[in-house]
Amino acid sequence: MKAENVKSKNRRIAKVLTKTSAIVLHSFKYGESRLIIDLFTREQGRLSFIVNIPKTSHGRLKKQLFQPLSIIDVECDLRPHVQLHKLRDARMLYPYGTIPVDPVKLAVALFLAEFLYHALRGERQADQPLFDYMTNSFRWLDTATTGIANFHLVFLIHLSRFLGIGLSREGLGEAPYFDLREGTFCDVPPMHTDFLQPQEAARISTLLRMDFATMHLFRFTRAERNRCLEVMLTYYRLHVPDFPELKSLPVLQQLFD
Repeated sequence: MKAENVKSKNRRIAKVLTKTSAIVLHSFKYGESRLIIDLFTREQGRLSFIVNIPKTSHGRLKKQLFQPLSIIDVECDLRPHVQLHKLRDARMLYPYGTIPVDPVKLAVALFLAEFLYHALRGERQADQPLFDYMTNSFRWLDTATTGIANFHLVFLIHLSRFLGIGLSREGLGEAPYFDLREGTFCDVPPMHTDFLQPQEAARISTLLRMDFATMHLFRFTRAERNRCLEVMLTYYRLHVPDFPELKSLPVLQQLFD
C-alpha cells in the first residue's frame, strides 16, 4: 500500500514539472544564497523563479547559468497563481563563445537584456516565434567577427513586429514623414508632435531595409546611430506602457566610432 502511495505521489510530481528552453532576462541576489530570476521561456512565456544557489561547487544550479541573455534548458515546477516558481534543474543550452569576453558585445548584450526585461513584461503566454527570433539573433551576435555596430538597432526594429507594434513599410521610400504613434510613413506631418521630419524618417527607412546579413553595408556615424536608438526607444515608450529610462544606455552610446 505504501509503495502505491509513493508511485501515486511521483506521478503527481511528474505532471507538474515542465521542461523548456529559456532566455535569462534578469537576476538579482535575494538573501544570502538565493536568486530571483526572470526568464522568457519558449513554452510558457515570461516567468519568474526563486533559486537556491549552493555555496559549494557541487550543486547543479550554479550562478553562472543565469547571466543576462544566457540560453538555457530548465526543468521547473509551475503552479497556478504563483508569482515565484521553483526551478528544479538548469543547464546551458548554448554556451556563448565571445559575448562574455568581448567588451563591445557584452555591452550590447547587457543593454538588450535590460531592454527586454521591460519590453517583455506583458508577454505571459508562449510565443515560440519570438523566442526563436531572440535566440537566433543572440547566437548570430556571438559568432559574428565584424560589422556589428548596427546590431542593436536592427534587433529592436524587427523585434517590434513580434510584439505586435511593428513599424509599417507602407509608404517606404515615398512618404517623407514618419508618425511614431501610428508606426507609419505619411505624406504630411500629423496633428501631434510624435513624428519624424524627412531626414530622420529616411534613417528609419534605411533601418527597415537592413537585416543582420546586410547591415554592415550601411554606414552611420556614432551620432546618427545614437539618434536612431533614441528614436527607437521613444517608439517603444509610446507603445509599451511604463517603459523606463535604461541604465545601460550611456555605455552603449559610447561604442562604435
